[in-house]
This record gives sequence, structure tokens and C-alpha cells, in this order.
Amino acid sequence: GWSVNRGHYGMKKSLFITGTDTGVGKTFVACALARGFKAQGMKVGVMKPVETGCRGRNGGLIPEDARKLREAAGSEDPIDTINPYRFSPPLAPSLAAREAGVTIELQRIKRSYEELSEKNDVVIVEGAGGLMVPLTDSKTFADLVLFLGLPMVVVAPNRLGVINHTLLTVRCAEAAGIEVRGAVLNNLSVETDESAPHNAGELKRLGITVIKTLPFSKEGEGSDLFRELIEFIL
Repeated sequence: GWSVNRGHYGMKKSLFITGTDTGVGKTFVACALARGFKAQGMKVGVMKPVETGCRGRNGGLIPEDARKLREAAGSEDPIDTINPYRFSPPLAPSLAAREAGVTIELQRIKRSYEELSEKNDVVIVEGAGGLMVPLTDSKTFADLVLFLGLPMVVVAPNRLGVINHTLLTVRCAEAAGIEVRGAVLNNLSVETDESAPHNAGELKRLGITVIKTLPFSKEGEGSDLFRELIEFIL
């Protein structure tokens, strides 16, 4: 069953997607989940609270990940609700915000989340980088996950080093009081190293729930891969 936010918005299904690092496939997993939920006839809300490394266009910044999420979900929610904070430097949110003279407020993110939660059957929230990435001068994404009260899925690259990075992320989350649903191992390229066939088994042996190992696939594929994932998470 889901851990439920029992705010006055009632029972909502939501999930936070984090990664063991940047560039490990969080957006790919979040988009595939969004498409999967949508295919089941659910109204899907998506959120990328902070996006850095945004390109400028026509005097504004384009949050690519947030746009991909919105498209995958078939969402008509406003992009500024989906992505309340965006910055052009490819830096940690706290640094990018400081450079821009902006203060990131968890309360503002929560208001956007509650708005999305009210309008949709399910909300998928994607972090930036990993769990301990600083969001403000004193708060990390772990603080945000707790503040929103969401269970979490960890996306990790299926390569040497993943056991350490996954255990660090999961143990840190659990110590903070975050409910971890499990990890998704993602093959980032066709070529794999010698650890790849062994990583999932070793993580399971160490007490980590490995929901699925994803074969390498190009952007835009992957919705059918997630039937198992969705069944598991639901």
C-alpha cells in the first residue's frame, strides 16, 4: 500500500524519484512512470521543484526535464506549478539560487505540490541530482521529501560503484525517516562493465529492494517496462 498524505486534500498517491547521482536516468524513469499511470487511465501530475542548467529562450528559461515530464504525463498543469524554480547555471540548486539572488522556499514548493495533488490522481516528483544535494543554505532534498511526506524510489546506474552509492542513499534516507520503496537499476549504455550482472543480486543480499533492472533504451521508450514497476509501487 501507499503511504498517504492525510492532509485535508484526502488520500493521494505520490512518489518522489531521486538518483544516486546526476545523469543516472531519473527523468527517464519518472517519464516512463507517468506514461504508465496515464495508460491506466489515471490523471497524472508531475513536478520538478527545482531545475538548474536551463537554456535561455526569448528572455525566459526552458526547464527541459519539467517539459519532458509534463509531456509524458499528458498534463495541462501550468509549467510554473510543475517547476516553481529554474536557473541557468548547471549548479546545485542552493548555489544557482544564490547566484541569481533567489531564496528557494520549501513552503512555496509544497503549495505547488498540494495544488497538483488536488487536481490529479497521482503526483510524481523528481529531485535534482541526489538526495543530499543542497536545496537552500540549510536544507537538502532529503528535507524536502520529508516536508512533502512522500515515499521514495532511488534510480541508480548499473555500473561499478552502484552498491556503495545505493546503500549510502538508502541508509541516509531511512535514517532521516524517509520511506524507501526500492531502487531501479538503469543501464546507461549498451556496453556494461563486469559488475553489471552482479549488482542487483548483491544489493538484494544487502537488504535493498531492487524493483527492476532496466535494459538500455533510448529516450521516449520504456513505458511498457514499467508495468512491473507500477504494480510493485501500487
